[in-house]
Amino acid sequence: MSSEIFRLLMESAENAFIQVTAFVGAVLLIFGYINYIQSGRLIENIEESKKVQPIIGSLLGLIPGCGSAIFVVPLFPKGTVSFGTVIATLIATMGDSAFVLMSVMPFEFVIVSIISFVVAIITGYIVDRFDIGHKLRANIESRRKDMEEIKSLHEDMDHSIQTKILDNPDDEIPHIGHEEGDEIDLILHHQIKGHQDRNTLGYRITHKGFSLYWIVIAIGLILGIMDIFQIDLNDLFIPNLGSIIGVAGTLLSIVMMIASKKFLGDDTHEESELKTLYLRETIVHNAQETAFIGTWVFVAYFVYELFVLLLGGGNYMMGENLITAFLSQTGLVAVILGVLVGMIPGCGPQIIFVSLYTRGMLPFAALLANAISQDGDALFPLIAIDRKSAVWATILTTIPAFIAGILVYIIEINFF
Repeated sequence: MSSEIFRLLMESAENAFIQVTAFVGAVLLIFGYINYIQSGRLIENIEESKKVQPIIGSLLGLIPGCGSAIFVVPLFPKGTVSFGTVIATLIATMGDSAFVLMSVMPFEFVIVSIISFVVAIITGYIVDRFDIGHKLRANIESRRKDMEEIKSLHEDMDHSIQTKILDNPDDEIPHIGHEEGDEIDLILHHQIKGHQDRNTLGYRITHKGFSLYWIVIAIGLILGIMDIFQIDLNDLFIPNLGSIIGVAGTLLSIVMMIASKKFLGDDTHEESELKTLYLRETIVHNAQETAFIGTWVFVAYFVYELFVLLLGGGNYMMGENLITAFLSQTGLVAVILGVLVGMIPGCGPQIIFVSLYTRGMLPFAALLANAISQDGDALFPLIAIDRKSAVWATILTTIPAFIAGILVYIIEINFF
């Protein structure tokens, strides 16, 4: 039994890296470069377009990853965007799990994106129509400190982070969605976890080891493409090459994730801003994000394989047959589970859920419900700024997720 578990562990590490992580890394690098080029200009557009803000927010939410959604959320406490715009953005975003689905099942990714986009716009305008955000904004305003107090607090804060992060101490982090020294800056840059300290071992590992990691990802990507064409990766000119690269890549992913100290959520608002400043920071943080996703995908793969084995009492084939029978009877439960998992802030649980879908363990309706319900890392800034608004945001993204999931489930069982 122990030898079988070890075999499944090695296979999970290989498959997770070759089939998913390497492709995720490539896609992340492309989107990371696009984000670096646009450098927050999309946020300027949303600030200037009051009547169509929920539509623009939905478009920003569709961008894979959490960066764009993270930028939108702090705009609500400032009064720059409506609460409906925030809700629309959160509904549309799939966070980092989007990269997993995009890499493994691009058609399903497109379908989920289209449905989420429509649901996001409708819900956003409904929220604004009933002016749900008015009392939330009034509550935030009632607790807001006066300008002199904010200025005094900001002057007392530790600003040495500028010299710890930037190569040139005279440079400044270009804040997106708020200004240096305002109340949002106090919370997002001084009261919650930000960028790694340059003097730590974790910083040295992530900022010096990222080159090696990208080399392994590049090799893994080539092998992943070969795997798509059903070439035996362990029967090439180097014996067991697929297993070697796959296991090594997964181990590197785990090391990078531990070094960056990101276990549930990925990017902070501060790190999203940094990626718009230096291309090198974009590449480093994309490596960290790939490692974060890759580690959770590996966990999902191994948990799935272990579950199948144990379910079959040590017989893997019997376990698979039992799972197939189980899913055909409990699809609605999976939809509800998708909604509930989506309520958890952060990307880790969502990546596991989407990975299980790619393994054939969940119905499409469950995937859609989770995609609409989840907020990825984008909810963390709102939790830090105003918990009441964060609770309402979770409620208002959960309701349409449940409705859409049930409707799609009914359509699935009646027509497919």
